[in-house]
Amino acid sequence: MSYEELARMVLKGDRRSIARAITLIENNHPKTQQMMSQLYRHGGNAHIIGVTGPGGCGKSTLVGKLVKEFRHKNKTVGVIAVDPSSPFTGGAFLGDRIRMQELSADEGVFIRSMATRNNLGGLARATKDAVCVLDASGKDVIIVETVGAGQSEVDIIKVAHTILVVLAPGLGDEIQAIKAGIMEIGDIFVVNKADRENADRAVIDIRTMLEMNSGKQEWKPVVVKTIAIEGKGVSQLVEKIEEHRKYLEKGAFASKRREQVETEFFEVLRQKIEESFLNDLKKKREFDKILEKILAREVDPYTAAENVIAKKLKNNKD
Repeated sequence: MSYEELARMVLKGDRRSIARAITLIENNHPKTQQMMSQLYRHGGNAHIIGVTGPGGCGKSTLVGKLVKEFRHKNKTVGVIAVDPSSPFTGGAFLGDRIRMQELSADEGVFIRSMATRNNLGGLARATKDAVCVLDASGKDVIIVETVGAGQSEVDIIKVAHTILVVLAPGLGDEIQAIKAGIMEIGDIFVVNKADRENADRAVIDIRTMLEMNSGKQEWKPVVVKTIAIEGKGVSQLVEKIEEHRKYLEKGAFASKRREQVETEFFEVLRQKIEESFLNDLKKKREFDKILEKILAREVDPYTAAENVIAKKLKNNKD
C-alpha cells in the first residue's frame, strides 16, 4: 500500500490503517512525512485532552471511565497512552494498558501505547504525530495520558486543549504537584480515589494553591472528586471538560492553538536543522575530527559549533 493510499484509508477511519500509520511514525520511516503532509490539513477538529499527574493516582483507570462516558455521548475516542521507554527495545515498557483492553473491541475507540523514547519532555515527536493521525481519522475526542514523571509532564501543554491534573490523597501529591510545576498548566484538577481519608482536605489544599496562582486568568481551574474504579464523579468530570471546551471556542482556542503551532514549528525546524548539519558533517567525515579536537581541548564545543554554522552558511552562499 502506498503512503497516499494509507493516508486515504486513515481519513476514512480504517483502524488497521491508523495502527499502521502510527507504527510507521514510531519507526521514523523517511517517507512518513509525505503521509503526514496529507493528513495534517484534515485535522484540527478533535478535542484533545491531556491527562497527567503522579504515578499511582489512577490515571489509566480514570481514562478508561472517561472513554466509556464519551462513548455514551456517541463521541468517537482515540487514546494515546505514553509509557516509559524500554531501555532495551525503545518500545512502550508497559504495553497497551490492560485495564483498557475491554474498550478495544468498540469500533468507535482506538487505543495505542507509545514510548517516550527518553524524550525529556515526556512526549516524543512521534506521539504528537500520532495525535494528528487520530485527529485526521475523525476522532471527536483524543485523550493523551502521560507517564507521570514529574517535571516533564508540563510538555503536555504543547499538545492538549484541556489538561486534567490527576492527584490522589495520601500520596503527598499536593507537594509533588507544586514542585513539578503542573499546578500552572491544569485546567481541571481531579482528586481521584476520593473515598480515601483526607480527600476533602486535598480538595481544600488544591483550591488554596489555585487561588494563590489565579492571577488574571479568565478560566478559573476547577477541582472534581472522583472514584474512578467505581465510576463515581466521572460524568461530572466530563461536564467540566465540556465547559472548558465551550470556553475555548469563545475565543481562547485560537490563541492557544497559535502558541502550540508556534512551538511545534520551532521544534520541527530545530530538528531539521540539526539533522541537516549532522548529516553534512558525517558525509564529509568531519564529525569525528571535530569531536577529537574537543576531546583534546583544542577547541570548546561552543566555538566548534559556531565554526560549523559559519562554514555551512558560507558554503551555501557560495
